[in-house]
This record gives sequence, C-alpha cells and structure tokens, in this order.
Amino acid sequence: MTQNPIRRTTGPFFAGQLKPGDPYELSNGHPVECLPGGGRHAKAHLSGGLALETDPEVESAGVDAGYSSGPHNLRAPDIAVGNVPDTPGWVQGVPLLAVEYADIGQDEEELQTKIGELLTAGTRYVWVIRLVGPRRVEVYEPQAHCRVVRPGEQLQAPGILKNPVPVEALYDRQAAHATALRNLLQRHGYRDLNAVRDEGKAEGKSEGEIAIIVRQLCRRLSSLSPHYETAVRELPLERLEALGEALLDFRTEADLSAWLNNL
Repeated sequence: MTQNPIRRTTGPFFAGQLKPGDPYELSNGHPVECLPGGGRHAKAHLSGGLALETDPEVESAGVDAGYSSGPHNLRAPDIAVGNVPDTPGWVQGVPLLAVEYADIGQDEEELQTKIGELLTAGTRYVWVIRLVGPRRVEVYEPQAHCRVVRPGEQLQAPGILKNPVPVEALYDRQAAHATALRNLLQRHGYRDLNAVRDEGKAEGKSEGEIAIIVRQLCRRLSSLSPHYETAVRELPLERLEALGEALLDFRTEADLSAWLNNL
C-alpha cells in the first residue's frame, strides 16, 4: 500500500502531493485532517445535494470535490455548486457556492479559516448548516457580515441558483424531495406540479370533446373515413368547439372537407 506523503515528509505541502482519497485538506501548506462524518451528517448532506443539484440553472455540482486555489491550498466543501468538471484530479479554483455541514466535534477555528480561504479565492457564497442546537444556516459572502437564515425562511444565490432554497431542504429528506421535484419539473418546462395537473385536465377535456365530435360526425354522415377522423383529432381545442356547432349543417363528408379546407 502506498504511504500517504504527509506521513513521510515534512511540510509545507503541495496539493500535488495528495491524491484523491487522502484524508486531508491543505491550508497554506499545512495539513487539515478530514475524517468521515456521522449518520446525521451523511443524511443531511445527501438531502442538500439533491435540492441544489437539481436547480434549473445548475450545470455542475458535486460532493467532497477537492479545490486547489493555489499550490499550497486544497479545500473540499461538503457540497460544491459551479465549477465541478467531469474530469479526474483536483479542481482548479473554487466553486461559486460552497456548503459545509457543522455537526458535533466541529473545529470552529478551522471552519472559519476554510470559509475565509474560499471567499478570498472567489467563492461567492458559503452556507454553513448547523446540525447542533436549533437548525439554522449561516450565510457568508465576501466583505459582508455573516447572516443567519432559519427554518421557515429561504436562501437565495442570485446568478447561481434560479430558485430560492427552503432552509429545511438542506437537511430534511421530505423538504429536499419537494424542492427537487419542483426543480425537475421546471427543467422540463413546467412551472410546478399544479401546471402538470392542469395540462392533464386539459388533455382529458380535449380527448373527451374529440370522442363526442367523432361520434356525432359518424351519425350525421353515416360513416367517417380514417383520413377525416385523423384530421379532426389533430384540431386544436378551439377548432373542435367550432366544429361541434358547424357539423349540425353537414350532410356528407364533402361538407366536412370544405369546412376543414376553410380553416
């Protein structure tokens, strides 16, 4: 087994000395040990990633991606949004939005150092989700005071995310699912779930009117050829309604043909 370079050399260290999977970040060449999180951290992490990655404006996102903003720096936010290429190795630069989960045992001094390095290197927002005590999110931006956003409120990241993110979606499974559903529907051109339901109702109404008009035409004209039935089924809803009135004067398919040709 290859030994970790930090265990066999003295610093300061370079990001290139580490490989993916090594349990360290680097802060100005100094190693910062990063160990696995507990179950609460893992579940919250997954929920937040789902809610953020599905946003319609997000083109790339990832978890635990290593960012090297300089030869002696390597930082891995719990969740990164923006600047997550599909390539191996450390990512150059920093993400636009970085998310950190703070649970029991959090080293507060080290966390603040990490936040400062990310913001200095170009990250626009750092969100810290506090899992100990009352749930809340601390929002850090360059040259701005930290502000706290609480459950029942929403987070925004203009230019990075299209939609506001409910605080609960960053740690609660059900809230994350609801947020992701909204995001995915918007990616497919729907405003929300109600828009999908409205479209289904409209399609059902249209199919019902088509069936009625086809039956009326068959009775009025004694029969209806497949060609004309197809033409009728392709009519928009407003034309179907007009046809429902006009067919009362039809005697033959020629009358139907003339009416269709006048559209």
